[in-house]
Amino acid sequence: MADVQPQTWIWNASDGYPIQVATWHPATRPRARVVILHGVQSHQGWYHGLGRRLSERGFETHFPDRRGSGGNTQDRGHTPSWRRLVDDVGEFLQSRGDDLPRGLAGISWGGKLGVLTAAHFPSALQGLALICPGLHPKVGVSPGDRLRIALAYFFNRRKFFPVPLSDPALFTENPEAQQFIATDPLSLRFATAGLLAASRFIDSEVARVPSQVKQPVLLMLASEDRIVDNERTRRYAETLASPDRQVIEYPGAHHTLEFEPDPERHASDLADWMESRLLASSS
Repeated sequence: MADVQPQTWIWNASDGYPIQVATWHPATRPRARVVILHGVQSHQGWYHGLGRRLSERGFETHFPDRRGSGGNTQDRGHTPSWRRLVDDVGEFLQSRGDDLPRGLAGISWGGKLGVLTAAHFPSALQGLALICPGLHPKVGVSPGDRLRIALAYFFNRRKFFPVPLSDPALFTENPEAQQFIATDPLSLRFATAGLLAASRFIDSEVARVPSQVKQPVLLMLASEDRIVDNERTRRYAETLASPDRQVIEYPGAHHTLEFEPDPERHASDLADWMESRLLASSS
């Protein structure tokens, strides 16, 4: 939705899967590198404003589309396992091969992958931001679909089911953004039993790893979020082993902060936090 476009390129995961990445390069040598993970339905194209704003602050900013999502057409809506999704993120963080400090941010469902990456690849990142993370969602798969997904997981993992986020009003009250979401051809509206079951396994793993998340953590919440249970999310963040935890809540804001009337605010807060933690870790 922003005028400035990123560089789009392909990074190959260790199993050969080609992952599309959108990268915003700062005008001068980057001060640090930030990787941002999108939600279950969204993709990098929802967050061009955030990428541009972070690059203006000197961060080399990467948005990899999750395998099977966004611009990745191979195995659309599917994953072989939950661990493969985490490995994709960890491997990408480690692949750049220089001494720049690295931060990771997870938006919505991407927050789950962010937590697990911090736990399983502790040396790959020096700071973790959780942006309206889907750690404790209000919206989920119906009990009937949950049973059907469980059966399909054992007998037909590539069977498709609807992603339970069909109403654009769950994400934002912005009419223009709602229209964008409703007509976006790259949004993931159906996922396989393999991906939906992986999400359940991820939930179990997220509950298991708080003692392993020791990097500085920023939690960003929208007060009017219809997708995320903010109170349960706050309580979860308090269990993380990190001694450096900060919470910012945006009064009146809805789930997708990028679509708020003043997206500059959360982008500036994220840049300030990344700057203070990442540059401090490299000094």
